[in-house]
Order: sequence, then structure tokens, then C-alpha cells
Amino acid sequence: MTHPRAQSTNSLEPPFVLIRALTKSYPIHRQWREILRRPFAEQWTPALEGVDLAVERGEFFGLLGPNGAGKTTLFKVLSTLITPDSGQAQVDGLDVVRDASQVRRILSPVIPDERSLLWRLSARDNLNLFAGLYGYRGNGRATRVGELLDIVGLAEAGNKMVGQFSSGMKQRLLIARALLPEPRLLLLDEPTRSLDPVSAERFRRFLRDEIGGRQGCTILLATHNAEEALDLCTRVAVLDRGRVRAVGTPEALALRVAEQRFRIYTRAPDAPAFGELLQRGLAQSLSMTAAADGQWSVVEVEIPKGNEGCEAVLAYLARHGVAVARLERVRPTLAQVIEHVVAQHPPGTPAAAEAPRS
Repeated sequence: MTHPRAQSTNSLEPPFVLIRALTKSYPIHRQWREILRRPFAEQWTPALEGVDLAVERGEFFGLLGPNGAGKTTLFKVLSTLITPDSGQAQVDGLDVVRDASQVRRILSPVIPDERSLLWRLSARDNLNLFAGLYGYRGNGRATRVGELLDIVGLAEAGNKMVGQFSSGMKQRLLIARALLPEPRLLLLDEPTRSLDPVSAERFRRFLRDEIGGRQGCTILLATHNAEEALDLCTRVAVLDRGRVRAVGTPEALALRVAEQRFRIYTRAPDAPAFGELLQRGLAQSLSMTAAADGQWSVVEVEIPKGNEGCEAVLAYLARHGVAVARLERVRPTLAQVIEHVVAQHPPGTPAAAEAPRS
């Protein structure tokens, strides 16, 4: 998938978000008996351990990883809500510690909690209230609120009470609220987790086309959703135990997991030729499942040597009279991508280099 933002990135510009050797630890909660026995023996658990990241201006960048990987802590550091123990984080050249007030003017975290909205007020009144806190007054406030309601597609529902909104409409209102100060960087933490599949797809399209495209925001997205990570983001980073384990395009990271795994659609899954592929070393680890339509069967197989291997497999099947309707690479799930990357980096190993862009 081609992303407009990826095309517009100027590699000669310095990164919009630059993180170097960032660390953060939290004290471990102790029982009162342990405190009495050893009052000064504090223990700490690392949340971030030497995180290095560079995000380009206008990029849609994804943060993946299991629970406790450090994604939320990283967002809090960038939002100037907590101070790192060591290392450096910059947003558009501004240090998040020394220049915290300036960073807050160009960055907006999108709080995914719908309860942060005032449900007994209309969408317009919600935005008017927060616009006043950002310093908007008079006609300027009314104009800005009207613009944002139009941007997020809530212009016709602006006078409707928020308590009557669907989850998707509330998420759009949260985005509108975050856009009030005209930020250049948005931090999104699982923005579609409360949405049904159809609403989530519409919301992702809105983020990609309107917020990332027309508004030109740089977006950092923390997600557990495979479609968001593998379809929406220009690049992703996998975090585990506070370390960056891999960085690259979604396609490059997925290729690490499913480089040799393919599905062959055929009406003759029991043909002897499939067994002969294994004997001749043209294929490995063959398995068969029935397709959803009941007419075709799917043979899932590992094919080494990339395109040349696929060509050899198809040619062999054709010579032996096995018709193939389609051959496609197996797309791994998000869990498989994360599991694969994490398994390659046991505790104590350094971060992996960025995967080549595909």
C-alpha cells in the first residue's frame, strides 16, 4: 500500500521526533512488612531501556509490542507528563525536558477514554469549553470549533448531546479536541479498541486521509490491531521489555515471519505431485485446508528461494497436470510478527537494526 506521507518525507530533514538512549524506571511496590525490615532497600523495574527511535515529519509511525513493553511510558515522556531518567527525546528540535512548555504547544496526546468527554453537553459545547482553555475567544473560538466539527465529520451532529453519540462519533470528537491547539504531532493510544470492525475501518480511513493527509500531522500510533499496524502505518517499531527490537516498514517486518510461507489454491489437493514437491526439496512443511467456498482447497506450504522457488513449484505442478488458481504469500498476524521479533531477542540482547524498506 502506498502512503502519501511516505512519498512527501524529505530524507534530508532532521527527524521530527528523535529519541536517543532513553531510559525510565519505576519503583517496585513493596509490602509494608518488607518496608519495615528494609526501609531503604528500594527496588526498581525498567520501563524503557535505551530506546532509540527517529520519526520523520509527516510520518504515520506505529508502536507495537506486548502489554508492559513500554509504549505508554514512551508516550508519557513525549507528552512531558513524566521525566526520563537518562537519554534524550526531542520533538521538532525541542527537548521534552528543557523545552517542555514549547513541546506541549506542538504535540497533542489523544486520550482514548470516552469518559473524558462531557456527555451532558453537545459536541460543540465540549469543544467551546476546551477552546477557551486554549485561549480562543469570541468569533475566533466559534470559527475554530466549526472548522474542527467539519474536519471530523460531526458538523451536522454538533448540537447533539455527546451522551447520544456512538463510540465512533466520540472517538472523532476526541480527535477534534486534540486538534484544537493545531498540533503538529498526535499521539494515538489504541484509538479503535472500542469500535466495531466497520466503524474501526471508517475511523482508520479518516485518520489516514484527513488527519495524516490533509491536516499533515505526524502521528505516533500505539496499537494491538493488526490492520492498523500493517495497513495504516508507513513504518512500525516493535518494543519489548523497554527496548526497541525491530524497526521497519510493515511489509518488511511481516516478510521476516512469512518469507517462505505460501498458499496454493487448487481443486486437486491430493495430487501426488504435492508429495513429490517435498521429496524433491522444492517445498517444505505442506498442509491442506478446505476453502470457504467449498470448491477450492488450500495447500499451505513453505517454498524456499523466493520467486525462483515459486516459479519452480508452479512449473512442476503444471507439468504434472495440477491446475493452480492462485498462489499467495501467507500474511502473518500481528501476534506472529511480535512473537517472532521478540523470540529473536531474549533478555539482554541489543536492539535489531531497521529492516530494509520495501
